[in-house]
Amino acid sequence: MAKGEGAESGSAAGLLPTSILQAGERPAQKEPKKKQQLSVCNKLCYAVGGAPYQVTGCALGFFLQIYLLDVAQVDPFSASIILFVGRAWDAITDPLVGFCISKSPWTRLGRLMPWIIFSTPLAIIAYFLIWFVPDFQQGQALWYLLFYCLFETLVTCFHVPYSALTMFISTEQSERDSATAYRMTVEVLGTVLGTAIQGQIVGQADTPCLQDPNASTATLEGANHTHSTTSLKETQNAYLLAAGVIASIYVICAIILILGVREQREPYETQQAKPMSFFRGLRLVMTHGPYIKLIAGFLFTSLAFMLVEGNFALFCTYTLGFRNEFQNLLLAIMLSATVTIPIWQWFLTRFGKKMAVYIGISSAVPFLILVALMESNLIVTYVVAVAAGISVAAAFLLPWSMLPDVIDDFHLKQPHIHGTEPIFFSFYVFFTKFASGVSLGISTLSLDFTGYQTRSCSQPARVKFTLKMLVTMAPIVLILLGLLLFKLYPIDEEKRRQNKKALQALREEASSSGCSETDSTELASIL
Repeated sequence: MAKGEGAESGSAAGLLPTSILQAGERPAQKEPKKKQQLSVCNKLCYAVGGAPYQVTGCALGFFLQIYLLDVAQVDPFSASIILFVGRAWDAITDPLVGFCISKSPWTRLGRLMPWIIFSTPLAIIAYFLIWFVPDFQQGQALWYLLFYCLFETLVTCFHVPYSALTMFISTEQSERDSATAYRMTVEVLGTVLGTAIQGQIVGQADTPCLQDPNASTATLEGANHTHSTTSLKETQNAYLLAAGVIASIYVICAIILILGVREQREPYETQQAKPMSFFRGLRLVMTHGPYIKLIAGFLFTSLAFMLVEGNFALFCTYTLGFRNEFQNLLLAIMLSATVTIPIWQWFLTRFGKKMAVYIGISSAVPFLILVALMESNLIVTYVVAVAAGISVAAAFLLPWSMLPDVIDDFHLKQPHIHGTEPIFFSFYVFFTKFASGVSLGISTLSLDFTGYQTRSCSQPARVKFTLKMLVTMAPIVLILLGLLLFKLYPIDEEKRRQNKKALQALREEASSSGCSETDSTELASIL
């Protein structure tokens, strides 16, 4: 009997793989897992994916209003409804798309990539139709409202998963930070490209100002009669040409992103059998302290920069008197921001992200004070514009560089919860757009209250003073409030290093657990 049992045991041993036998005799000696590094090509492909949102957003932000009023000839009230409803709907779609993405299953292409792939062709069609003037007059406002809202929905279906993709291109914090720096550089270039393309192609659509605002209605009617149909048609074609060029850039960038980036899944996430509900995830996200403090800080600083951005053209035109220099000054700001983003990336890796926030955001304050105090001087204005680009670069880079740290901290506190990344990113974008809407509302109400005269060559002294306050003093106060809130943000460099080690241990444990389950299954099937 004993001999027979020994023979049976030896026979079974002959069938077992050597690796399993060795694992049973002594603890397995696992080779250290090599860290996955993204190549420069991968980072560039990922970064290029940020350009479509910025190029189209810049073109719409600077030119849609003048297009609706002077080219499509929509009445001002309807144009204001289109712009307001479109912006409000744009903010609402972010959490809605985040909810839908959180319910999406993983596919062979990933969970985020299918959204990017299928939204791109539809977004291109909607964008092109925004810049198309239909033959009918009745219902024209509804046409633009429909396609503007449709495009904002589709571009959100592209941008929210693209933003969340930051967490799935690599598991290494340093790699994600580096890829974010590449992304911010390309996005700033995207704003420059959108402004340059739209501005150069449709520059002929500019309308002269009115010397006598009291006779504005009669003057406008005369101008419309003298403006030939042929000239208006050429302007409409110029807008369509610009839309075609920008749409082509959108498609090319999307293809590069899809072909050059691979979505990776966290090892410990695969162990969670059932995904969590969206509303439970939203409750957990909105009660995560570091996330709330990060949003609060950047809400104030974003509102500051949005006030400057929204009123920059009016400030240059009426307060400083540089009507024909607006595009050049904007180009100087964006080029300066593009050049300094790599410098800020080096700075935050050398001195930490919180220090970069304090130095980068606060560096705008002295230049805003200078603008408030100085007389109209074109050379000084260009110097200030270049210096302001340094702070703009920090404002572009730091929010998206710090958000992955918050998500890592959340994963450590909630290791069995997955699928919350779209919630983090979508509500982050929602609050940014909320700040943009607030800044637009404050600016419009303030200018209307002080007696702003539409399309006048000059404005009353009260309007000029209000513009100066909106571009200088108000942003300074908001920046200082935002920096005070950042004092409460708990994730410093020491905390980041601790989180990195803890996450690495969690991943190794998940991988080891996965290997053990595979070996056990193989052993059971053999026996």
